[in-house]
Amino acid sequence: MEILKKLPQDLFIILIWVLLTLGFVVTPVLEDTFVRAILGMLMMIFIPGYVLIAILFPKKKDLEAVERIALSFGLSIAVVPLIGLLLNFTFGIRLIPILLILCLYSIALVFAAAYRREKLPEYERFTVPFHSIYELIDSEINTPESRTDKILTIILISSIVLAAGMVYFVTTTPRIGERFTEFYILDPSGKAENYPTSLKYSSTAEILAGVVNHEYNPVNYTVQVALDKIILSDTRFMLAHNEAWENKMTFVPDREGNDLKLEFWLFKDNNFTAPYRSLHLWVNVTE
Repeated sequence: MEILKKLPQDLFIILIWVLLTLGFVVTPVLEDTFVRAILGMLMMIFIPGYVLIAILFPKKKDLEAVERIALSFGLSIAVVPLIGLLLNFTFGIRLIPILLILCLYSIALVFAAAYRREKLPEYERFTVPFHSIYELIDSEINTPESRTDKILTIILISSIVLAAGMVYFVTTTPRIGERFTEFYILDPSGKAENYPTSLKYSSTAEILAGVVNHEYNPVNYTVQVALDKIILSDTRFMLAHNEAWENKMTFVPDREGNDLKLEFWLFKDNNFTAPYRSLHLWVNVTE
């Protein structure tokens, strides 16, 4: 608690904001609320850059207020995609891992920035004059500006808003790749070998079939087993996106012969015009 009391006001507010964001990210009841979106937005477009600037420029004379704010937005827009790129090699570019890493990153830099300021004489330390912010904003607004200054200010604000919107869109919009469904068969032990090719007439046989949904939507599937185009088994189920189904398919050969085609058909959404995926084995069926 003593450490928290020594934190500068601006860094203390940043720490509280980060901890609130962390709480809303990891708490299932709170993760779908609009508050999390508000907290997360600032975590992505301002705080990462602000705490980095706080470390690099701990003195009040290092930067003007407008420069510090602008650089905070700019560096955040640079840091967040970099963290997302690094996470892509482990967890993928997803909102929750990015927010968690940004929270940990920001907490570490808050204390590092506080340490750097503590090493400076008090009169040199950067502080945010919260008591006079209104007066500063009012004077800035009412101060006459040239036409060029106004245009540059509008361009700067528009660029920040546009960049922030792009970062938020990229990190919150799920990346949709190719839509497809995996379909495979294995031997009863779960290996891609020793497939049953010698079957007994009117005796139960089995094979392991698997389906994995990568369609980005729930899909109703039907798996059929057919011997020389005659259906022997029919199984129906529904899978959500990225959900997998693996089960033993049992069937009974209803005819004898050599080099008979044992087929496995996969249909989507009750469309039985033609199989979406098909696999087959050549089998011998004896008495």
